[in-house]
Amino acid sequence: MTHVRPVLLVHGWAGSFDHTWRRSGLVDLIQESGRSVIAYDLPGHGSAAKPHDPEEYRQLPQHLLTHLSAHASQSPDGAIDAVGFSLGAITLLRALVMSPKSFGTVVLAGIGDGVFFPHDPSRSEKILAGLEGRAEPGDVTARIFGKIGNEAHNDARALAAVLRRPREEPIEESDLAVLANPVVVALGDRDFSAPATRLATAFPNGRLVSLKGIDHFRTPDSLEFIDLVLSTLR
Repeated sequence: MTHVRPVLLVHGWAGSFDHTWRRSGLVDLIQESGRSVIAYDLPGHGSAAKPHDPEEYRQLPQHLLTHLSAHASQSPDGAIDAVGFSLGAITLLRALVMSPKSFGTVVLAGIGDGVFFPHDPSRSEKILAGLEGRAEPGDVTARIFGKIGNEAHNDARALAAVLRRPREEPIEESDLAVLANPVVVALGDRDFSAPATRLATAFPNGRLVSLKGIDHFRTPDSLEFIDLVLSTLR
């Protein structure tokens, strides 16, 4: 069998490799296509360490790259194809900017043009309110985040620390304009992260795919997204 690149899957906030990617069946489907899959849990999630100090989450992209470096020898050219969702996509994007040669094809899901703007603390506060049981009864989004964050496999205090981590400067379009990597930006047409046109067009080899009828939370499990990943990495 031809030696092909492994695939790195990076989950979102309050997810994990097993909970997000294995449960959806994506891991098995990628492996059935002849690819190996690199398991990875973001700090504060899954099997990773879960400190309660926000400072411990300052360097998420560096953590990802360190994990990736241990698998580079599995690739014919040292590059890894990668898929990221939400917080995982943001972390993957920053890692791509830092070390583009570490990656081949990249799929970014559940993020949009907001990466070009400074972090809005009110967005984190909304999620924190849901996580800590302080959300307004009518704030459906916050309550969904709170429900997900308090599921049995999660450490709610660690997830709160992730949200309170020191934030980096916004991504610049000039950072993306020099990247040769093929990049797919996938966003549900009901995702609150929309729009993503500016993000997709900032990549020289980027394209935007709209997932019809899909909101943010349904993205990783949706057949449309899974089919997109499989066809992109074919």
